[in-house]
Amino acid sequence: MTIAARFNGPDHSGNGGYVAGMLGAEVGTDVVTSTLRIPPPLDVPLSWEHDSHHDGELVRLLTAGGAVVGEASPGGFARVVPAAPGADEARAGLAAYKGHLQHPFDRCFTCGTARTDGDGLRLFTGPTATGRVAGSWTPHDAFGGDDGRLDVPTTWAALDCPGGWAADFTAQTMVLGRMTAQVLRAPVAGEPLLSVGELRERDGRKFATDTALYTRAGELLGRAEQVWIQVDPAAFH
Repeated sequence: MTIAARFNGPDHSGNGGYVAGMLGAEVGTDVVTSTLRIPPPLDVPLSWEHDSHHDGELVRLLTAGGAVVGEASPGGFARVVPAAPGADEARAGLAAYKGHLQHPFDRCFTCGTARTDGDGLRLFTGPTATGRVAGSWTPHDAFGGDDGRLDVPTTWAALDCPGGWAADFTAQTMVLGRMTAQVLRAPVAGEPLLSVGELRERDGRKFATDTALYTRAGELLGRAEQVWIQVDPAAFH
């Protein structure tokens, strides 16, 4: 299998949430923890390795040379899910999205401002008066499958970047290190949604964040807990 170049985060490596979701789909349990070990390479042959253990199935994504791109296994949450943003909070957050002025990876599949409708998700979350980020978002029809729903990797991608913006990409460049996520219901293309992200803790170069995706009626579709790692921007350009 390969990670198609369109599913990038930084220009030359895979979108963290999308690749973590690929791993999560292979595990197939309700809640999955995916850990990325190296920047996921694009458009090169990769392979799956399934290793069953007493605590559930461990799945690895490997390069042709045997390097571990990422691994995933059944997971669990440590914190309470972020509450749904109200319509006014989401509207304010969307208008305040910092990525329009400064963006470390403006071609990111999830939150890149240089991607067009139907090419990237264009999911934009900005700071609000509550101290978190939020935004309204409607998935483009191009991301719906035969049943009109987003697949697992794309839904994980939607749960990804709001965590990075909660930790503020404009203050430091970060990439996703670990993501625990659950998709309760796949979003439907064309369905108006609300996204939210919260920074929970900073420990040196590590940032713990939480995200969630809701319908406008308040139905929780998916949630995630993440660890972001501050990196040298020069290493990803």
